[in-house]
Amino acid sequence: MAYYVVLSTLTDEGRKTIKENPKRILEVNKELEKMGVKVKEQYAVLGPYDFVNIVEAADNTTIMKMSVELGSRGSVQLLTLAALPVEEFIKKVE
Repeated sequence: MAYYVVLSTLTDEGRKTIKENPKRILEVNKELEKMGVKVKEQYAVLGPYDFVNIVEAADNTTIMKMSVELGSRGSVQLLTLAALPVEEFIKKVE
């Protein structure tokens, strides 16, 4: 399994949805599970992004499909970064 950092910014439509139903965030997490993406950590943040998510998935293709699905809804814009645990990074560099 691979790790990814997903930075998300809500659109106007997304903010409206969250205001009306804040638990929609947890519903989306369940939808991600069905797509093969497990949310490991999730934070609401201040600044240019609204959420930072650490997720786990089998591969880049799974993440790509997730990004297309979520992006096509018009409620969020995503920036996804592949991530490597530091211990694994050190092993590969040595």
